[in-house]
Amino acid sequence: MQKRNGRRISRVLTGALLLCGGILSSAQSNDANQGLPDSPAPAQRSIEDLNYQGGEAAMPPFSDSLIDLNSEFRQRLFRNGLAFRVISGVQYTQNMLDAPVPADDQVYVGQRPFETAFVQPILASDLRQLHLHRAQLYMGGIWNWVSWNPAGPKSLQVWALYFYKEFGKDRVEIKTGYIAHNMNFVGFFVGGSTASAVQGSYAVLPFEAGMSYFPLTAPSFDIRFRGPKNTYLKSAAQRSIDPNGGPAEVARNHTGFRFIPHGDKLVLINEGGYLRAASADAHEAWFRAGYIHNSTPYKNVATGQPESGNFCAYVLMDGQVRQSSREHPSRGLYGGGSFMAVPEKMNAYARYFEARLYDEGPFRSRPDDIISVIASRTGYSKIFTDNLVSQGKSVWRAGSSVTGSYSMHASRGNYVSLGLSYLNGPAITPRVSNALNFTANWSVFF
Repeated sequence: MQKRNGRRISRVLTGALLLCGGILSSAQSNDANQGLPDSPAPAQRSIEDLNYQGGEAAMPPFSDSLIDLNSEFRQRLFRNGLAFRVISGVQYTQNMLDAPVPADDQVYVGQRPFETAFVQPILASDLRQLHLHRAQLYMGGIWNWVSWNPAGPKSLQVWALYFYKEFGKDRVEIKTGYIAHNMNFVGFFVGGSTASAVQGSYAVLPFEAGMSYFPLTAPSFDIRFRGPKNTYLKSAAQRSIDPNGGPAEVARNHTGFRFIPHGDKLVLINEGGYLRAASADAHEAWFRAGYIHNSTPYKNVATGQPESGNFCAYVLMDGQVRQSSREHPSRGLYGGGSFMAVPEKMNAYARYFEARLYDEGPFRSRPDDIISVIASRTGYSKIFTDNLVSQGKSVWRAGSSVTGSYSMHASRGNYVSLGLSYLNGPAITPRVSNALNFTANWSVFF
């Protein structure tokens, strides 16, 4: 039965890749006809066509990097339809209320000084040699290191390797290949940028359900439809991440290239929403709701037996409350909220609630900075915690947090974020004291 299911998943994902190949071939044929006299002139290419495309979060433009946009390095690559960039970052977190515990006693990030670092090289091609437009081949690797492995994983592997194409003036988008979905679904990034490092809007529930996430990747086929009146629908067929978490995934898939490790099945992600961009006449608004279904067997804590059918349901809303600049309508005050749920019998973290308030461009002299205040509550599985209590262990039944952070665009290509989080119930077990975590992030874009 397992072999039959594995072959079925392999056929689904392989079929998606072949479908993409057919689309690519068709696109080549269509673009070749542009040589006819009555064909319109091709659109002017931009180096931003080589930036990250088709996600729910954006990377800074190439002009916002340590390597000058007009340098010979950038322009020579661009003339050949290529762009290369490197992103690096470090983070430090420590509880300010108590002295560090011994290494063997640590149960949450910050209980001991916690450090993480990553280096992320990226190469993108706009495929102009194939006479394609609004297309991209995106390749990226990742070195990720953490001082406490349970908060990892530590990895040196592929992060992205996929083909992206738009059709019908952005009405339809596809991605197929190896993809990390935390940048494509749900909407985790406060302010919509990967550079801000604003803390919050972070829930592990979609990852518990098997969705791929940075720095992990998985083969997938994604498609997005833009509907009328700012509506959209997007779906993905993805091979599941290991049910035992990121460190287990890396332990048996060191390079990230394994197509279907034994036991990993199919994850289906569906999301629909309404997204209205800010303008001089309208405030930004974004509502999205989704459902993730995983056919991989997970351990049922109640019975101790593996069982398929894990899922995550989520609803999120963000809206612009006040605009601070008509010339730059996206700047201003925003409010938002989140709700997520997964089955208690398969997951330790069962429910997630969040309320957030953030200001983009809070000061005229700091138009790219973000201030945020985020409150969240995570409900721990009653089945899971009851099982721990029966073993004589102490537990928290839920965890709450309030986080304030300031993200500063320090200089071109440099972002610094400082945050303070009060954590009530910072770990499921044992029932340790509350914490006040200080966190500092530094991200650099080359």
